[in-house]
Order: sequence, then C-alpha cells, then structure tokens
Amino acid sequence: MDGKQLLAVVVGSTSTMASHPSPTRGGLVWAYLSAKLWLRTSITALIVWTLYYCVQFSYSAQEPEAHVGQDIFQGYSQNVGKDCKDLLCGREAETLFLSIPNEESALATSRLFASEPHMAGTSGDFETAKSFLAILQDELGVKPLPGNLPIFRAGTRESRSATLNIPSYTKPMAWVDTYFPILNTPLNHSLEILGMHGNPVWTADLEEISDETDPYAAMYATATPAWHALSRGGEALGKLVNAHYGRKQDYDALLEAGVNFTGKIVLARYGSNFRGLKVKRAQELGAAGVLIYSDPRDDGTVTPKNGYKPYPHGPARNPTSVQRGNVHFPSLYPGDPTTPGYPSYEESVRMEGLSRPTIPSLPISWKNAEILLKWLNGTEEFVVRLVNNVDEKITPIWNVIGVIPGHISDEVVVVGGHRDEFIKVLGASDPSSGTTSMLEAVRGFGELLRDGWRPLRSIVVASWDAEEFGLIGSTEWGEDFTEWIRDHVVAYVNIDTSVSGSRLRTSASPLLAHLLMQTAKQIPHPTSEGRTLWDARTDNGTLFGDDIDKEVLNMDYATNLFEDNLGIRPLGSGSDYTVFLQYIGVPSAEACFTSTLHDPVYHYHSVFDTQRWQELYGDPTFSRHVAIAKHLGLQALRLSGDLILPLNTTHYSLQLKAYFDRVVTLAAAASIDVDFSPLRDSIYSLQAASLDLDAEKAEAEHKTRAALKFLKRHGQYCRTTRRTRVIFCELWKLIGKVFHPEDSVLLFEPETGLQERRLLKALEPVRLVNGKLIAFERAFISKDGIKGREWFKHLGVAPGKWLGYGATILPGITEAITFDGDPVAVAHEIERLRGAIDNLVEKIRVHT
Repeated sequence: MDGKQLLAVVVGSTSTMASHPSPTRGGLVWAYLSAKLWLRTSITALIVWTLYYCVQFSYSAQEPEAHVGQDIFQGYSQNVGKDCKDLLCGREAETLFLSIPNEESALATSRLFASEPHMAGTSGDFETAKSFLAILQDELGVKPLPGNLPIFRAGTRESRSATLNIPSYTKPMAWVDTYFPILNTPLNHSLEILGMHGNPVWTADLEEISDETDPYAAMYATATPAWHALSRGGEALGKLVNAHYGRKQDYDALLEAGVNFTGKIVLARYGSNFRGLKVKRAQELGAAGVLIYSDPRDDGTVTPKNGYKPYPHGPARNPTSVQRGNVHFPSLYPGDPTTPGYPSYEESVRMEGLSRPTIPSLPISWKNAEILLKWLNGTEEFVVRLVNNVDEKITPIWNVIGVIPGHISDEVVVVGGHRDEFIKVLGASDPSSGTTSMLEAVRGFGELLRDGWRPLRSIVVASWDAEEFGLIGSTEWGEDFTEWIRDHVVAYVNIDTSVSGSRLRTSASPLLAHLLMQTAKQIPHPTSEGRTLWDARTDNGTLFGDDIDKEVLNMDYATNLFEDNLGIRPLGSGSDYTVFLQYIGVPSAEACFTSTLHDPVYHYHSVFDTQRWQELYGDPTFSRHVAIAKHLGLQALRLSGDLILPLNTTHYSLQLKAYFDRVVTLAAAASIDVDFSPLRDSIYSLQAASLDLDAEKAEAEHKTRAALKFLKRHGQYCRTTRRTRVIFCELWKLIGKVFHPEDSVLLFEPETGLQERRLLKALEPVRLVNGKLIAFERAFISKDGIKGREWFKHLGVAPGKWLGYGATILPGITEAITFDGDPVAVAHEIERLRGAIDNLVEKIRVHT
C-alpha cells in the first residue's frame, strides 16, 4: 500500500461517516458537522502524507544495509531488465560509456605519453607509472592517502595483500607493484667489413638519421644506440651468410645445400617469425653472430619504386630506420629469463636462463644491409666484424594496478596493456596508442562510477611494464599470483599497439570470439559512414603501386588461413595475454588496427615511431584510437556485467574439430599412421555436452531473471508494509490509541533471513553455469606442459616453436608430427588431449 492508497482508505472511511447524518438534526447543525468532518479529514490526510514521506526517506537511507546478501542481489537485479531507476544498468551503462571516449582527449593523452622517452627501468618509465597511477586515482575516485605513494615492492606483505584482497574491496583502489628482473642496456657497438688483410674497408653508421622535418625523430635519433634487448654482449668475426628471413625452413634449405654455419655471421631480414628465433637457430648451428635488417620489399606497394618518398618527406620507409626489439626465445618461456616459473622479487634466486642468446646480434638498417648484400654478390673475399657491448643488471620495473570492485567478490575481469616503449625514444604507436585507448576506456569507467554504476563482477585495470623485454611485467605478476588468478579471473582483455594502420585485426580464444565480433559490430567505423568497426577487418589502405614482392604477397595471404569462420585468429604470443592464456588458462582477447601492404609504412621500434607520424599518417583524426577504446571498454562491460558470462563453448568445440582436421591432414602428409578416432569421438562428445550447456545457460538465465524480478517485487511489498506500519503507529498515537500491527494481515513482516535464502537459491543456476564456463579454458591446462617448453601448458594452442608470434593449434600433436615424426609420440599427445577433453565433458555435463 503506497501513500495514495493509504489516503484513499482514510478519506473513504470518513466519507462513509459523512453520508449518514442524524435525521433529528437541522440543516445548520448538519452544515457544521460536515465542515468539522471535512477539516478532520484534511488534517488527517496532511498528517498521513507528512509521515509517509518522512518514513520513506528514512527507510531509503537505511535500506542498503538491510541484508547481508542485498549487495549481490542489487548487482544481479541491475542486470535483470530495464526497470532499474536509481542506478545505471546494462545497456544504459553501455550507452553512457560509449559517449565518453573522444578524439580530443585521446590526442592529448597520446601527446602526454609519447612526448618523453620511457624505456622500462628508466626514470622516464617510473614517471609514466606515476602518471598512470594519478589518472587511475582521479578517474576511479581513489583518494590518495597522505604520505608516500602506494608503490610496493613485489613479494612484500603490502604488495601481496593489495592483490589478494581484491575480493574484499568495496571501493576503487590503485597501486604500483615493483618487480626486479634482469634487463640490459647498450654501451657501444660497431659493424665493419674487413678486407683480405684484415683491414676495415667499410664501417657502418648504425644510428638512424632524420632532419628537422620530424623534430621528435631529429631530437632522439642518436639518444640510444640501436641494439637488441637481452642480446649477448661481445664481439663476433666471421664470413657472412644470407639466411633470407631466418626461418627454420630457410636454415634447413641452406644446410641441405651444404652451407656450414660454424663461425659465420648470419644476415637475416625481419618478418615471418620472431627475431629472437632467428638468433636461436643460428646459435644452435654454431654461428658466431647475427645481423637483422628491415627490407623495403616487406613494405608492400609503399616504396620508392612506386614513387613514394621516404619518411619524413613521404609515407615510405626511411632507409636508415632500424627495428630494435628483444631477442629472447618467446616459445621457450616469457618473462625474466633468470626466474622462469616464479616471480622476480629483489631477493629471488637467479638462474642462468635458457631463453636468451649466447651469441651477439645487432639490428641494422636497409641502407647498411644493401651494402652487405652487394659484397655478398661480389667476388672479393671479406669477413664481417660486429661488436655489441651491453650493461646487464637487476633493474626495477613498475606495474600499475587499478581495481573497480563489483558486487560479486570472486569473479574478476582483467583489462591490461603495456606502458613501456622499447628504446629511449617515443613509441607513439607502440605502446602509446594502446595506453591512450586504455585510458580513454578508463575515463568511460570513471564517468559511470560518478553516475552510480557498479559492475556485477570486479574489473582490474593493469598497465604492464617491460613488455618489450619479453612480456616481463605481466608474466611476473602472473607467476606471482597464479593461484589467485586461477580462482578469480574469468577473462583477460589485452591491448598493445592500438593503431599502426587501417585494418582491424582480431585475435582471441574461441570462447571470446563471438563477444569480440558482437561488440565490434556495435561501434561505428572510425573513418567510413554506414559501416561498423567489425567491417574494418577488410580495410586495405589506399597507397597502391605496380611493384610488389610476390613472396610478401603470398605471406600476407597465408596469415589469414588460420582465422576461424568469424574471421578471428588464435592467440600465439608476443603480448601480455600470454601468461593468462598459455600458463593459467584464462580466455583472452585482443583487437587493434594494424598496417597493411598499402598503408604508410609503420616504422616499428624505430625512432620514426613519433607523434608526428601518428598525427600525419597513422591516425590523423584519432578516431581509430577512440574506436579501440570503445571496443575495449564494451568487452569489459559485457564480461563484468552480463548475468551469464559471454563465453561461447559451442564455438570452441567446433573450432577444436577444425583443429583436429588440420592435424589429421598433417599426419597423413607425414605418413604417420596413428588412430585419431578416440580423439574425434571425444570432440563430438564435447560438442554435444556444449549444446546441452547452451540450453542450460538459457534456462538458468530465464529462471534467475524471473526469480530476481519476483524478489524485487516482494522486497518492494515488504518495504511498503513496513512503512505503512510505522505510519499507522504514528497516526494512532495522535488520537491516543495503541496500534497492534500483528493484528493486520496487511502488515506481514517476512521471516528474518528469508529474503537472503531465496536470493541464494535463485542464483544457484547462474553460479553453476558460470562455473562451468570458467572451467572450460582451464581444462586444457596440463601440469606437464608442452614437450621441450613446459612453461607453456595449454594443449589447445601455443606460440609456434619456430614462429614466436604466430599460434600453433594442438601444439603437442602438431609438434610430435612435424618435428619428432614419431607415431608413438603422436599417440601419446592424442591421448593427453583426449583425456583433457573427456574430463571437461564431465565437468560441463548437464545432470538431469
């Protein structure tokens, strides 16, 4: 009964009295009594309305503390429908979020983070960590405590408590964790050609050259020598061997042709595989050193041959540009090479580390490589001498962590990306475009929080450090909190370079493929009206020409072969999702705008990756930065807010069958005769169980929504009756009587704890289904890991052993076929995967 109904009861009763006047009274008396009754009724109504609104205000202020389970109830009920009035919920929150990221703010943030060098472990890096922390505190409403900043040394009580206590937080928090990995920096280097008598006949200028057309590049061109992070220091002298891309098949072809690599200097071009694996194979074959160069043939049509001027005067490659980068062995294990499988605290025990080279290497420009190639094609005898001296030491790095607490304490969504750039230059694309997009998403979250929003599940925002040295910041955090992540993190959304070209590239665990697609379809295309962000997957640049290398064209085509039927690639390695997906089994996703063969050349890890290049060629309007920010945030909102986690197990099970078909074809091509039928049957069983789970998901959501709507209505009824009781008590006091609410059926007070018990029962189906969804990716994690690189534990996907970046599906089986060629090893891997799938079927089976 609300105030209007109560007033109607009171007025109705007095009107009944007034409708039967005494027949013995005269007209004057009747008029007097009528006026008296009217006055009494008016006063009573005024008292009732006053008491009602006073009590209503009093109760609304106290209601959030009414029940222990009310916080969770409030969180779930926000997602039931569109009838939430006081708090942002569901699509309403998404609409507000999408209105916040904008081009002007993105441009300002990009200029902030791309204006100063911030290589991992440097003072500039520390300053960006503090800047990121300050932005998190400001946007999320975290009030800084007086005194020192919340910067904790990894492994201390403060650092561990900060993460382990995330489920207990009731308000946003932010802090910095400091880890202590091995890093190196360049001291000096040189590259020379020595003639027959050992005298230098040519000395390379190893640094990049720019004029004032790009003031950023001109200022920092010689700030730091070009070098490979984690490269071995020392000197190498030997004859030069051209290994093309330096892929395993390139080395194998040279071996077959009778080339002896012992003591040689290998010359390889960037592309096709990770730079560290070019060095690894050369090292295994006895080479003395490696030189890696950028070849303009890999730039597609955007070359001087097609009339395009080199940067900074045009969109083509500057011939002096150098691609720096680390040369660790990413397919062996990521992170600090000296602490594999455990975190790099300051006092951690160190080991030699097998994931870094034992021979020196240098990155060089096309201008220098062109000279070396001419000498190779000549007739004069010569040798090459390279010098690479580095300073190696334990160095602090800083991960910045922010938390937005949700209503459910044990389910967490992590959004992360790295902040460090590789060299002491600017990194406007890598990583500052990603940092910019992430902070635009954070601004959106901040606006939601200020409008009263709270996610159903908690959101963690992470700015990782030292990614450019081998995914160190994220890996150390993952190794530090493996059990906590396994118990709480439901999904990880990664961002690296958000903009370096015109084409949208999407990669994800199959569980998140549909979410990636659906959210991209909800966002307008950043540069083309009438299209969506999802349509940008087919964008291809605008700079064309007749001259293009056919091998490069074929390689570009081949990169799309492993896309699923939606157009989404599997995740290999090369960015911060690695520890989450490959080590712990957290479904992960990543999307970015990448360069095509017809885009302005992106000078990756070069001094020319500047704010000028970004504003002139990369994203002049910064609309792509904003589109990625919206996409990133929308994924986080769905993962943190949907009643049923948006994880598609059926798509995953269908992809497993596609993976299965590929390895069967591989085995047939290698003449390996093994029985694949048990694995095929297990995959079919998983598909059937997943379809049943889809039905269970739909039923659980329907029942839970219906139950929550009933509880909301029942709760409103109970609150109304409590208010009515108080009103009647106060009213009866005014007329000098005692009111006994237990005598009225209208004023039923529910049994204490009944609401909470009903709530928990209503949520049981959803919690059960979500538990099965979370368990799906985890089921592919094997304690024994992948043979020869046991850090990688996912039986469904891993970085290719000789690819690094690219993914190998069903890696145990694939590598037993392609590298071992052993039917026994293949059968063993088939059995391992079959057992994992059968266990998963039992976990997700719907029991009737």
